Amino acid sequence: MSAIDKVAWIRLENNRILSTRSRDKDVFYLPGGKREPGESDLDTLVREIEEELTVAVVPASARYFGTFEAQADGHPQGVAVRMTCYTADYRGSLQPCHEIAEFSWLGYRDRNKVSRVDQIIFDHLRQEGWWQ
Repeated sequence: MSAIDKVAWIRLENNRILSTRSRDKDVFYLPGGKREPGESDLDTLVREIEEELTVAVVPASARYFGTFEAQADGHPQGVAVRMTCYTADYRGSLQPCHEIAEFSWLGYRDRNKVSRVDQIIFDHLRQEGWWQ
């Protein structure tokens, strides 16, 4: 199985997780994206979040959360997405930008609105006691 390498931001506030929906997509995804050549996880996280939501991730606050893998939505069977996730603080005001049509704060009951890999992350958050 080949895998698409992505880095994502886990931002939880008031028992909700920040999620984004790209233009022309029906499902929500955790903010983040594909690594560019030579980028570290942190470089990718900072760049992608600024591009998508116009805020600055505070690099010193970034903490590894976990790596999750699932069949990639919209790709042929056997193509996975491997999502390396970090929590982090940010500066600025969240605004959807570029390909992002909107952002939303989702709870576990919204699990059916997110991508397959995000569903695994939602389940992990629930198992770890973030959600009831």
